[in-house]
Amino acid sequence: FEGCVSFPSRASRHRHMNSSLNPFVTVSLCSVVERCMCTMQMGTQMTKLKGKKKGLVRFFYLDEHKSCVRWRPSRKHDKAKITIDSIHEVCEGKKSEIFRRYADNRFDPNCCFSVYYGERVKSLDLVSTNAEEARTWITGLKYLMAGISDEDSLARRQRTRDQYPLFSQQTFSEADKNGDGTLSIGEVHQLLHKLNVNLPKQKVREMFQEADTDENQGSLGFEEFCSFYKMISTRRDLYLIMISYSNQKEVLDLHDLARFLENEQKMRGLAKEHLVDIVAKFEPCPENLQHTVLGIDGFTNYMRSPAADIFNPEHNQVNQDMTQPLSNYFIATSHNTYLTGDQLLSQSRVEMYAYVLQAGCRCVEVDCWDGPDGEPIIHHGYTLTSKILFKDVVETINKYAFTKSQYPVILSIENHCTVPQQKKMAEYLREVLQDKLDLSNINVHEFKKLPSPEILKGKVLVKGKKLPANIDPDADEGDVSDEDTGDEEEAEDDDEDDNPQRKTMRLSRALSDLVKYTKSVRVHDIETQAFASSWQVSSLNETVMNQILQLKPGELVRFNQRQLLRVYPSNYRVDSSNFNPQPYWNTGCHMVAMNYQTEGRMLELNRAKFSSNGNCGYILRPKCMNKAAFNPTLEDPLPGQRKTQLVLKIISGQQLPKPKDSMFGDRGEIIDPFVEVEIIGLPNDCSKQQTRVVDDNGFNPMWEETLVFSIQMPRIALVRFQVWDHDPIGRDFIGQRTVAFTSMMPGYRHVYLEGMAESSIFVHVAINDITGKVKVENELHEPPGSSCADQETPQTLEPEQHEQSDKLSVEPETAAESEQPAEAQSQTDSLPQPQPVPQPLTKPEAKPPPLIPPSSPARVRRTLEAPATPRPSTTIRTKARSRSCPRKQTSSQQTPLVNRKPAFHWQPLRGQSYSRCNNQARQVPNGLCLLDSTDSSSGGSTDSLEFVPSCVPVGAGQRDGTLQREMKALFDQKMRDIHCKSPLFLDGECCMIYDS
Repeated sequence: FEGCVSFPSRASRHRHMNSSLNPFVTVSLCSVVERCMCTMQMGTQMTKLKGKKKGLVRFFYLDEHKSCVRWRPSRKHDKAKITIDSIHEVCEGKKSEIFRRYADNRFDPNCCFSVYYGERVKSLDLVSTNAEEARTWITGLKYLMAGISDEDSLARRQRTRDQYPLFSQQTFSEADKNGDGTLSIGEVHQLLHKLNVNLPKQKVREMFQEADTDENQGSLGFEEFCSFYKMISTRRDLYLIMISYSNQKEVLDLHDLARFLENEQKMRGLAKEHLVDIVAKFEPCPENLQHTVLGIDGFTNYMRSPAADIFNPEHNQVNQDMTQPLSNYFIATSHNTYLTGDQLLSQSRVEMYAYVLQAGCRCVEVDCWDGPDGEPIIHHGYTLTSKILFKDVVETINKYAFTKSQYPVILSIENHCTVPQQKKMAEYLREVLQDKLDLSNINVHEFKKLPSPEILKGKVLVKGKKLPANIDPDADEGDVSDEDTGDEEEAEDDDEDDNPQRKTMRLSRALSDLVKYTKSVRVHDIETQAFASSWQVSSLNETVMNQILQLKPGELVRFNQRQLLRVYPSNYRVDSSNFNPQPYWNTGCHMVAMNYQTEGRMLELNRAKFSSNGNCGYILRPKCMNKAAFNPTLEDPLPGQRKTQLVLKIISGQQLPKPKDSMFGDRGEIIDPFVEVEIIGLPNDCSKQQTRVVDDNGFNPMWEETLVFSIQMPRIALVRFQVWDHDPIGRDFIGQRTVAFTSMMPGYRHVYLEGMAESSIFVHVAINDITGKVKVENELHEPPGSSCADQETPQTLEPEQHEQSDKLSVEPETAAESEQPAEAQSQTDSLPQPQPVPQPLTKPEAKPPPLIPPSSPARVRRTLEAPATPRPSTTIRTKARSRSCPRKQTSSQQTPLVNRKPAFHWQPLRGQSYSRCNNQARQVPNGLCLLDSTDSSSGGSTDSLEFVPSCVPVGAGQRDGTLQREMKALFDQKMRDIHCKSPLFLDGECCMIYDS
């Protein structure tokens, strides 16, 4: 990897693009850039190396938008490309694994270069016909990675990003089938079908004609297409939120914006400067910028930015206490790090170490064997193909170990080498890693407790066998028995032999001396082991661990308080599949080893787990796992502690794609999406709920459904959002996003599906403790070292005092609005509703109240009814699909003890008439309504937005909202008008008759 040039992340590139350049540098730079771009777009014939074959001669070129490198011919056709954003590095010379398979004199190194790209870090290895062409491509790709493509690229790319979706140009080009630079009405219809948009043809034609403003009538140029796209993508759910806070104005002033951020997003201490910055950053309209207000486009830009993502942006950095002993943390761990796939036929690649380390992994594995010419090699014991040099792996670890995280890396050695090659291993480790191995300055007191990640910053810990203390200190080698080891192979052999004979192997003193805090030892007795010293690590396979989990879960938690424990997949997983890591995290297992080479649900859980602390590879365990007695399998694992209530309103979806393995691809039928939300944590906390199905709408489906979860131990829970396409014979997976509970933000949030830049679901998040008190943002995330139940501690219901904004008057909420007893408290209004009349505070009851979902805002008030019996299954149909998704009462195979509950639904009051509300019932003012269209073809769209009055009967379980006061006056006026004009009102009565 020598000579490789790394480039910053996408966010860093954007910052670079906003920086100014020296004008003299810019002139020379632009001439070089333009020359590179021109040559690359004209194309170059180069040889693409693949395995040990001769190589494939292909024509490579940069596309017209300078967004991807393409080549032809290829059986992949249009998919034969590499996007610029996916490139990690461009390496000069013959540095890659592929190049090393060829003879040294086969290619001129000046003509060779490699492009590393993609999530799995693949390499494109190219040989040009001359050195100048190679230099042009290397230089041009580096400029493109830095966001520079021509003299005006910085400003133009910034304008394009502000005005249009990032993918607009590429979408336009792909839709332009005949390549004439415009889109006909037929091409627009095909594009809409591809984007999962189901609109009446007449409506499409009207919008097409409205956008077609130039002389070339009957077709849309790119600018016109952007206007057309904006028409179909305007978010009416966001528009309703905006006008509810702007007192029906078309813009939000700073005061309106502050109220929205405080009331809904639970942000405190807002300064005027911060609000001005939001407007300046997200508002595209010059007139609005001049008046410092936010229009619908600016508000949409803000709500779709990271500022309104469900993930707490502060958790992109380290935010936990990193000064506790190493045994107090979960550690991101890789299994069979070197493999690219299964254990039989896949390749061993040095690049996999770079990949996992940059993905946040802090414990990597090396399986070392004797190699030819005295050089130790790494490969799997069952693998029939490639092997890699130990030295190359150490050099890669040295280069990438601390590029993403400064906290210690554990090098787990499975040693099968003879003593001479062990000495070679120790020599390479000392020569390459140097001071990264030096632990002499680490001063650890207190009965040999492990040092902290903070103290061990920048260090590599060697995990392996160590010579016993009773061996002659002058001996260069000695015997170690299986009593002194903790390797996978011995553990597997133990399973197969009930009466094992003691095994020994020779161990080099040089390699043994590199092991200090992470000595590999076998597990003899989880109840008594490691009381004398915590400087050791044991490894157990999942089969043994599952037995311990069933028989002695509490003792296992205690064992994990004394020393480090590593759990690895069974050797029967020859396909490199992954187990469910959650049960092992529940008992405090530190290093749950995952096959990073195998994407899927389990690796997604692992990724979500470690994302909550800056993806540094370390997560502080709950306090009860570090000190107290704790049994996660008990029905009440935290006796006396109250639960946390998570209330999720699933509002809408945006640009949901067709399933990846769709039979007809983009030409397949428009999807019928629904959302499934799963809690993954302690066995008693695990549950699933899902929304109804929206027919024929993947572009902007509306669900408007509330899901309520009860969670006993939020600190260890994950929340998984999955989007599915409903089908009469099953369901097809569309995408997912998994977030640690402690990283979720309150209020209106977008949940972007992993790996899909534009696909999202729009939700409202509220987190309450059992007393019914709403948790504001700074209460959602426990301070470092807090106990398992700190965030469930009962809280006194007292009025909150909002901090005044700097030079901006923001009225605080009244006590009745901000905090109410559990029977009336609600923070989960998903679309706006008017403020209630202040009510006196009442003392909450001693017993926990029932978990009541919130009122449904900005629509006809509906009764919260949990169905007494499961919903009937969807009947098979040809095209017209049921609007109710079948709810199968089955448990997840991956998560233990899943209790599946039906989602709460806001059902309309039908078949009843209310001429008068009961005097004891609290009156709920009318609100904006998002009515479901009676036309099944609408697919849950928001075309039918109305003002509709309503009334809630006694026992309906509704509660007052906490939103804007300004709306109340508007609705009161409308009610007075209706009262005067409508015969439905009787004199002196406040409620309207509501018939089905």
